[in-house]
Amino acid sequence: MRFEKSYWKFFVFALGLCLLGSFFSCAPKQEPADFVLRNGKIVTLDEAKPEVTALAVVEGKIKALCDEEEIEAYVGENTEVIDLDGKLAVPGFIDSHAHFTSIGQAAMSLDLMHVESWDEIISMVKEEAKESEPGEWILGRGWHQEKWDQTPEPNVDGLPYHDALSEVSLDNPVMLTHASGHSCMVNAKAIELAGVTKETTAPEGGEIVKDPEGNPIGTFRETAQGLVRSAYYMSLEQRTPEQTEENRRKVVELADRECLSKGITSLHDAGSSFGTIDLFKEFAEEGKLGIRLYVMIREGNDALTPENLSEYRLLGVGDHHLTVRSIKRLIDGALGAHGAWLLEPYKDLPSSTGLNTTPVEAIQETARIAIENDFQLNIHAIGDRANQEVLNVYEEAFKAHPDKQDQRWRVEHAQHLIAEDIPRFGELDVIASMQAVHCTSDGPWVFKRLGEERAEEGAYVWQKLMDTGAVICNGTDAPVEDVDPIPCFHASVTRKMNNGEIFYPDQRMTREQALRSYTINGAYASFQEDVLGSLSPGKLADITVLSKDIMTVPEDEILEAEVLYTIVGGKVVYSKK
Repeated sequence: MRFEKSYWKFFVFALGLCLLGSFFSCAPKQEPADFVLRNGKIVTLDEAKPEVTALAVVEGKIKALCDEEEIEAYVGENTEVIDLDGKLAVPGFIDSHAHFTSIGQAAMSLDLMHVESWDEIISMVKEEAKESEPGEWILGRGWHQEKWDQTPEPNVDGLPYHDALSEVSLDNPVMLTHASGHSCMVNAKAIELAGVTKETTAPEGGEIVKDPEGNPIGTFRETAQGLVRSAYYMSLEQRTPEQTEENRRKVVELADRECLSKGITSLHDAGSSFGTIDLFKEFAEEGKLGIRLYVMIREGNDALTPENLSEYRLLGVGDHHLTVRSIKRLIDGALGAHGAWLLEPYKDLPSSTGLNTTPVEAIQETARIAIENDFQLNIHAIGDRANQEVLNVYEEAFKAHPDKQDQRWRVEHAQHLIAEDIPRFGELDVIASMQAVHCTSDGPWVFKRLGEERAEEGAYVWQKLMDTGAVICNGTDAPVEDVDPIPCFHASVTRKMNNGEIFYPDQRMTREQALRSYTINGAYASFQEDVLGSLSPGKLADITVLSKDIMTVPEDEILEAEVLYTIVGGKVVYSKK
């Protein structure tokens, strides 16, 4: 009898311990997750749980945010588990302004992004010509004359004559696109195929750069590039349909692979034709698009009919891999090519205030079309005059349609503003889609173009814009810059230029602001904040894992961070071997 009493006392005591342990530990065993991250620092941007050590994913969506003890309840026999070993995981990076197919095309061309001189370009083209068939076009992209170690002679506005380039490529047309995409240099063969002579007049919004005698030197700015590109596109018509299709798909595959390897899970494609959107749709429906694309339609007003806009309004095709609900236009060019449209002349080119590449009246018509068809409008504007004109167009459209709310129209770049236009972003709820890496890349020569007073007043004024309540989303404008978000994040929080100087440090973002600009703000700027941008239960499990904690390491160590895993919908689509 004494033994039985002792036994029951022990049983009750043990049961109490178990119940107490269950109370303080994890919840009862859950349905096993498909995927689990554990043992790391996970910055969620979810207000309820800003930071956790583990998370569970079921059917591509975040199921739970946990600590180490709680996550055990979600681990089953078939659960894929990644031990982060203390590494940082953040919501998948969203590049809010890049050119997707151009990233793929750049991978198939000469990479001129890091060349230091005109002579180096000549050498690269010479070697490429040796390997090319006669008549085959030689393409390249990424040069920037302001980054060369010396100015070539002879030159016009720092731009070389084509003679040396033509000498090494007699039988091959050459087209080398500026880093910004707003000008190109070509050789004599390309000029000949384009039918350009001394008498040729540039189209509106463009410039054929000529020497003092009026001869083309080989550089075409803004819309004038179309003269040469038309000749290039004619050459493509000689391909068989099979070759054309193979090339088109290869471009998408290369771009997809490049973005995923850099930790990008979503990308806002800054302008594609209906035909290119058809290709994206094929990939999305086939399940072959690893990244999520938010695509801006880039077509003329005549093509933006209600029928076409209705047909191409695509929301979440292929499990949220393709969304189309915005229109892209350009009102000016780039500062580096003296194409940004300014209120006052360039300091280093007093004869010019830049180029208005699309008439304001045409932009006004696009705005009418967009707002009446419930499409977001995203306009490229770099110069202060361009930004002012775009804000005027937006304000007029909003006043004319007071019933239309939550438009989230954007200014792409918004690089150079005058003081009185800065508050208008917040007042009009206009999103500033900016590229922080442009600030540090272009900073050293912004003073040359604008002078110190204008640069301080309105160049890359992130804090001034955020103080107005405006949302800033971040990106790279790739292939203008590398699509890698790490240098862009570093630029956001340091504004440190290559020369070691800091470009107006009072405008730096905090690390949280920088992360938000690359995640949740990008989701908001594409009407997808309900499914993307933070690691919250119910949202898509898009996650980037980094080798270093960019939220806490010393500033210079941010650039050492590498992408360890890119996860889209709870599936590892890239891992560093």
